[in-house]
Formats: sequence, structure tokens, C-alpha cells
Amino acid sequence: MIEKYYLFYILAFIAEVIGTVSGFGSSILFVPIASIFFDFKVVLGITALFHVFSNLSKIFLFRKGLDKNVAIRLGIPAVIFVIIGALLSNFVPQQELELLMSFILILLAIYLIIYSDKKIEKSNKNLYLGGVASGFLAGLIGTGGAIRGLTLTAFSLEKDIFIATSALIDLGVDTSRTIVYLLNGYLIKEFLVTIPILIGISFLGSYVGKLILEKTPQHFFRMFVLAVIILTCLFQISKYIFNW
Repeated sequence: MIEKYYLFYILAFIAEVIGTVSGFGSSILFVPIASIFFDFKVVLGITALFHVFSNLSKIFLFRKGLDKNVAIRLGIPAVIFVIIGALLSNFVPQQELELLMSFILILLAIYLIIYSDKKIEKSNKNLYLGGVASGFLAGLIGTGGAIRGLTLTAFSLEKDIFIATSALIDLGVDTSRTIVYLLNGYLIKEFLVTIPILIGISFLGSYVGKLILEKTPQHFFRMFVLAVIILTCLFQISKYIFNW
């Protein structure tokens, strides 16, 4: 299994580094990478489990930047709605929904780049809405990190606060959906051998990402997050077009 999927592990490490630097986790890159090697339902299960350990690594490495107020208000609705999304993942056409989400995220990211000095009010309403949307899509199509990242970016949080808070929210989201995916049979025994290797990759990738972030200016960090969101969405759109 190690030899067979060595390219998968290398790409997973790159996704983890980029996910750490961007601040919204590796799943938005990890999902399309894993889709090359595994069935989509297996991808959902592996992604959720991998992300649990990825988030634990980030919480440990960036623990001084945690904003509990944002984490609670964004995280609680995210955890509730990730369960709903995961339960519906058997019945909703993921590709069409993912395509629509990609177009919307590209428009929002471009807006925030053009109006880089604008901030969304850090109100409870906006935090709840961001949590509902990111959690629901994380359960439904495997990744909601872009929406959560877009929400936190709009608040112009400092990068350490951004990453630690996002990771804590994601930990609750991924733990919840992992349980649902296990009950749905998305994690097949033969793929569990990949988990110990992915645990090591999650910590190493998070650590390398932290080293990069220490030398990254705040404004560049914000632009990088938005650029990664746009590029990832374009990749998802192109994948849909070529498959079609």
C-alpha cells in the first residue's frame, strides 16, 4: 500500500503545507487529490479522519492565537450542520453542488481582493451564517474550508488567530462527520493502513507550514488565502468540465 500510493502521500503532504499556510485546512486540496486514487465515498471518510489529526497538529502549533469567541459562534452551527450534510451525502448530486459553490466562491474572493480594505462586521449573525454554510458543505461534499476561510479572511483576523481558530472549528466539524461516515460505511478496512502515514504527514506538513508563516507578512497571507481559494475552485470547475 505504501509503495502503491507513494505519489498520493507526497501530494497529501503538499496539500497539508498549503492548507496550513492558507489557514483553512488541507481538505479543499486533499479531496481532489484523493479522488484520483479512491472512490468518492472513501475519499470523504479518509479526508475527515486525516483532517482530525491535521487540526490537532495546528491547534498545538498555533494554540496561542486561539479566539474562543469566534470559534464558538462559528463552530457550533458548523458542527450541527456538518452532521446534516453528511447524512444527505448519499442523496444529493455532489458534482453539481460543488460546481455552483466554486463559482460563488470565486466571485466572493475576487470581490475581497478588489476591496481588500473592506471588512465584514464580526457580528454573531455573520459568524452563524459562515458556520452553517461551511459545516453543511463539509458534510455534503467533503470540504467547507473555503467558505470558513473566506469568512475569517473577511474579518481580517491576524494569521495566528485565523489558523488556530479555524483549526478548532474544523476539529469539531471533522470529528462529527467522521462518525457519520463510519456509520455509512465510507471507511473500508483495506484503506485504514493509510491512516498512520497520514497522521505523520499531517503533523509534518503543519510544522513546515508554520515555519513558512513565520516569515509571511499579514497582507500577503490574506491575498494568498484568497488566491488559493480561486485556484482551487478553478481546478474543481475544470475537472467537472473535462469529466463532462
